[in-house]
Amino acid sequence: MKIEQIYTGCLAQGAYYIESDGEAAVIDPLREVQPYIEKAERRNAKIKYVFETHFHADFVSGHQDLSAKTGAPIVYGPTTMKMGFDATVAEDGQEFQIGKAKIKVIHTPGHTMESTCYLLYNEEGKEEAIFTGDTLFIGDVGRPDLAQKVVEDLTQEKLAGHLYDSLRNKIMPLPDDLIVYPAHGAGSACGKNMSKETSDTLGNQKKTNYALQDMTKEQFIKEVITGLTPPPAYFPQNVMMNIEGYDSIDEVLERGVKPLSPAQFEAAANETGALILDTRSPQVFAKGFVPNSVNIGIDGSFAVWVGAMIPDLKQEILVVAEEGREEEVITRLARVGYDFALGYLEGGIDSWKKAGQELDQIESIGVEELVKRKKENPDLNILDVRKNSEFLSEHVVDAENAPLDYINESMLKVDKDKTYYVHCAGGYRSMVFNSILRARGYDNLIDVDGGFKAIKESGEFEVSDYVCPTTLL
Repeated sequence: MKIEQIYTGCLAQGAYYIESDGEAAVIDPLREVQPYIEKAERRNAKIKYVFETHFHADFVSGHQDLSAKTGAPIVYGPTTMKMGFDATVAEDGQEFQIGKAKIKVIHTPGHTMESTCYLLYNEEGKEEAIFTGDTLFIGDVGRPDLAQKVVEDLTQEKLAGHLYDSLRNKIMPLPDDLIVYPAHGAGSACGKNMSKETSDTLGNQKKTNYALQDMTKEQFIKEVITGLTPPPAYFPQNVMMNIEGYDSIDEVLERGVKPLSPAQFEAAANETGALILDTRSPQVFAKGFVPNSVNIGIDGSFAVWVGAMIPDLKQEILVVAEEGREEEVITRLARVGYDFALGYLEGGIDSWKKAGQELDQIESIGVEELVKRKKENPDLNILDVRKNSEFLSEHVVDAENAPLDYINESMLKVDKDKTYYVHCAGGYRSMVFNSILRARGYDNLIDVDGGFKAIKESGEFEVSDYVCPTTLL
């Protein structure tokens, strides 16, 4: 028997390939399904089932395409949701044979009402692993406030109560040596305290996971919902795509991986009102870009920030990318439901320059230059675009917090007539912030390369200690 975790760092997401005696199953596949198909073909195995742990909010699953291309049925746990495609709605306790192994359905409502774990029995009939989706993470449990965005009569308190019962009655009685394989790890917005580890024994989680400790249901509900921040705006839209269906990834790629000359690119931008998304690294972007572009670097937390910054999944997008990475960009956009890329700038920014097209720039300075300017003007304005929790933990004295997460509110703190020096932790988010505001007519923002880390290490700026939020009331 073979178990393979296929982990995708930009989404902090784990899909799973399970194989026994020439038959295979895939759990929570990504949108691009060809790698699963090729893996099975190399091993002379047939993909028999596509299992889904729930209707995902943070990415668009590949269940439809994988089923269509292999003939494998899609399996969900118990749900009352009407889906826009054929699927098997399994009963709690139902078993599915995979070669000489079998998978048992364990319905675990709480993160969402249809949330289901899959218990794997190995070829000797022993319970070996459990695929917990967003019900149980390593060090955490799934947040109970997402399904209420889709189902009106649910509250996060009700869902947290269901989660308490699911964990205590369905999961914790299982053997301690069982391996827990969750759908996400650190970096995902589906929980609040996930470990960097992507698997563990259930026994160790019973000892170390705060949500599995001895407490009443009321204590559990309070513990789980405390500290939750608003989920990204695209989450409910991804849920509906996963329920109702979506275009094939092949169609999305055919539409998006379309080379456009500089003239065609400019015409498309003017005629459609498409957003120009530049996915190059922040410092490369700053030196020259198509006017009104938004920079979200492909090598950072790309999917997360695209989802946070572009609220409408139907937004048409024109892509500027490093040469050779255009298809990667279109694919990673599709992973989170942005299916309407219209094409990319052929030849990248160099072709735009050679065509004599207008370029814009954002001034970016290192910390040494910032120190110099601070000495010349002690009252210069420093804007910290990290999350409020990061800012409260430690920040430059007299800096103002304008979190990128809430850019529409944060931009109200910026005076167009004043100059601001903008930083985040290391330089990725600050360029996202600067590019968006520049596209909206804010021309006096200067990026600080290296971010707070470089500022602190310089020793030239007074840095605050932790500030308890209650002191700010």
